[in-house]
Amino acid sequence: MEVLYEDNHIIIVNKEVGEIVQGDRTGDIPLSETVKQWLKEKYAKPGNVFCGVVHRIDRPVSGVVVFAKTSKALSRLNDMLRRGEMHKTYLALVEGHPEADEALLENMLVSDGRINKTFVARPGQKDAKLSKLRYRVVARGDRYSLLEVNLLTGRKHQIRAQLSAMGHPIKGDLKYGARRSNPDGGISLHAARIEFTHPVGGKEICVEAPMPAEMRRFVPGHEA
Repeated sequence: MEVLYEDNHIIIVNKEVGEIVQGDRTGDIPLSETVKQWLKEKYAKPGNVFCGVVHRIDRPVSGVVVFAKTSKALSRLNDMLRRGEMHKTYLALVEGHPEADEALLENMLVSDGRINKTFVARPGQKDAKLSKLRYRVVARGDRYSLLEVNLLTGRKHQIRAQLSAMGHPIKGDLKYGARRSNPDGGISLHAARIEFTHPVGGKEICVEAPMPAEMRRFVPGHEA
């Protein structure tokens, strides 16, 4: 497990493709339990270890995930998340080349829990929620473009659905229209950075996860 930041109240790790953040019906060991075990062993704790899930990223996605080590931190981080005070930046490798080098995408999205997928809503469709993100083209290749994406709202599968609706699905994301899968079964979406005010100390936190190799190849100076 790669720990990106840790103090008395929070721990931030770099999730790998294929890991689940929180337990689900698959029964696979979630990252939250891996973090608990890591803390238990590191600090030789005899009893239960507290590890609160602050937010989740999808199983096929890699990158930054924040956990709370205390109930006080968890409560405050949850409040910050609801108020939009945790700022997340993603990197997405998408098929094709967006017409605009940067743009604000706004869509009304609706999720279908039966098939675990999010769609752009029809006009007047019930339960649709306004969803916003801003993207910037970082680099362009022959068939793919690398985008930096800033989430302005936090909807289920938002980035995947909005980029697909724009006509540029994320590489490997068969669920949202990609032409082929990735060898590792993941998708080329990476939670690259998170920024927020520390829930207890008040200092500004900015943590970045290393860029995946396939994305580094698109950025001059980061090819190795």
